[in-house]
Amino acid sequence: MEDVDLHALTTKLDQLIQRVEQLKAQNRVFLANEKAWREERAHLIEKNEMARHKVESMISRLKALEQDS
Repeated sequence: MEDVDLHALTTKLDQLIQRVEQLKAQNRVFLANEKAWREERAHLIEKNEMARHKVESMISRLKALEQDS
């Protein structure tokens, strides 16, 4: 193999290694974002459940008031 071919191969290999490192960094960012979104989603689901229970409780109290009158 000629020095030129070896140099070209080395250059391509270095570029490939650099690209792999970039993709790993992007993947870490994506995974961190996904974790944050999942936590936010869980929090919103919890808030929604609490609101639903409050509304159901209010409806029950209104029905009880209606029956008392």
